[in-house]
Order: sequence, then structure tokens, then C-alpha cells
Amino acid sequence: MILGIPLGDVTGIGPEVALRAVARLAGEDSDVRYVLIGDAGVVRRLCGLMGLESDLPRWNGAASEPSRVFLLPVSDTELPEDLSPGDPVAALSAMAALREGTMRCLSGEFDGLVTAPVNKASIVEAGVPFVGQTEFIAGLAGVSRVAMMLLGHDPAGRWLRVSLATTHLPVAKVPAALTVPGIAEVVALTAEACGLLGLPRRRVGVCGLNPHAGEGGHLGREEIEVVTPAVARARAAGADVHGPFAADTLFHQVYRGDYEAVVAMYHDQGLVPLKMVAFDTGVNWTLGLPFVRMSPDHGTAHDIAGKGLADPASMESALRLAATVAATGIPCWRGRAGTGAVP
Repeated sequence: MILGIPLGDVTGIGPEVALRAVARLAGEDSDVRYVLIGDAGVVRRLCGLMGLESDLPRWNGAASEPSRVFLLPVSDTELPEDLSPGDPVAALSAMAALREGTMRCLSGEFDGLVTAPVNKASIVEAGVPFVGQTEFIAGLAGVSRVAMMLLGHDPAGRWLRVSLATTHLPVAKVPAALTVPGIAEVVALTAEACGLLGLPRRRVGVCGLNPHAGEGGHLGREEIEVVTPAVARARAAGADVHGPFAADTLFHQVYRGDYEAVVAMYHDQGLVPLKMVAFDTGVNWTLGLPFVRMSPDHGTAHDIAGKGLADPASMESALRLAATVAATGIPCWRGRAGTGAVP
């Protein structure tokens, strides 16, 4: 099995956590091979600082070397060593690595992609139209409908799995972005993801948008006009789905095991509880792609980059989970790419 790892913004903690996580995992008894995609100079310098093997074999399209870890440079010219946080040069390098990894997954060369964090603002400032890695990868894959699932566990091993009906939107634009077919599709993808994870059940709870799920229309009509019809549509298509429920109650129910996953209506509604219980182990999984794509659930953290303080736990969790899902041998949603249809 081969996992590609675009190193993200090299002025952030992405390359550091990727190297630390891979160093841990490469020592385990496994058939997974890791291809670091990015700047050779950055990898060499970080390996030296961490006391790791710095002369990594170059990836040539086949795992002909006995090594478990490979390097795939995105340019013959190495980046300057003194880049400032969020430098446009680093942003463009991150995008080149992301594109390279995505295309190799689409060709079948890689079994999955685990992406290090990028700096969205610096990418836009570098002149690249960009909303997020999820949307960029989906565009390259030609997929019209994807969903973002965040999942992680607390120290006691209790999991939260949260999918988002909308992703990177201003809160003021969320109500207009919610549609019956859109929410129903996210529910369907979430239920299918539970199956890919090997869970015995696929119960999905759906949040309302408004406080108290709208109080029967007194606090908003989105639940009546959009969310409830979407739940009914997904249920008619075979999903074990329930709601909409008040979010403050639903997350407690999910956490105690009443549901395997929850669909939240907007970004912070879902991510605040997830990060409360799984800040260090959270993983971002893009549902709906024709290959496995995951990432750690944190940002570039420019303030601690290069100081040896970055925790690789989330990246390690992402790599482990990507390998687990890829090992099922199921081509994730391959036949549905670009359809946007509810099964």
C-alpha cells in the first residue's frame, strides 16, 4: 500500500508532523509505504534536526527500494531556507505538492492521500483561487458532491464522527446554502463512511440549524422546509437517519453511543464539540472521492513551526485511518464520482 503525503505549507508545522508521524509508523510491522511530496531541502534539513535518515530514496513510480519512506520533489530547485511564515513561494509549493499527490491517486499509483495543512490566505494572496484543500481535490477529481467528515476519539476511546452539510462559508450564507438534495447526499455519504469503517451499524443523527431545532418554526423555518425533508429523502433511500435534533442535545447522544455519526449544518456547529473531545487525535476525511483522502485536524501553527513543539498525533491518526480504509480494498465512491446523486 502506498500513501502520498503532500507536505503543505513548509513555513508551518506540516513537514515536521509528517516526518515525525512517518518515523513512528515506519518502524512498525506493516506493508504501508509513505511518499513525502514536497521540497527536498526542507525534508533534508528537518531530518537532520530530528536525527532521522536524511538521504531518502526518490520515488520513481514503483516501490523498488526496500525503504518504507520515499521523497517525491515537486521541483528541481529547492526552496530558500529563510522563507517567512505564509510566504507566497511556500504557498505555491504547497499547491504543487497537493496537485501532484491528487493526480497520482487518480491514476491509481497511490492508494490514498494524507495532506498536511496549508495556509489558505497565503495561497489566495499568491494569486491562486482557493477555498480549501477539500474543494481543490474534489475539483481535480471531477466530483460534484463531497462531504467533510471529522472524526476522533477521547482518551477513553469514545468516538465522535461529524460530517458537515456546509463547509467553509460565512455563517450569514449558511441558510441559503442548505438544500434538500445537498443534506440528503451528506447523510448518504456519512452512512457509507460508517460502512467503510467497518462499524456494525450506520445510525446518523442530523442537527437542526437553529436553536432547539427551530422550536416548531418559532425560531426559524429551515428545519421544517429543508432539513426535515432532507432527512425523509435520505431515509427513503435506505439510510438509518434521524432528526433534525437540537445540536446541544444531539452531540451528547452521539457521544454516549446512540448514533455512529452526526451531520452538522455548518462548520463550527460540528467542529467545536469534535475538537473538545479529540483535539489531538482528530482526522479530516473527505467523503465522496474516488480515493482515500485524509488530513490532520489542525492548521499550520506558524508560531511553533521549527521549534520541536508540534504534536504529530493527529497526523499519525490520519495516516493510520487512511491505511485502514484503503486496506478494505473498496474503491471509495469510485462509481459515483461526478454524479452528485443520492443512492
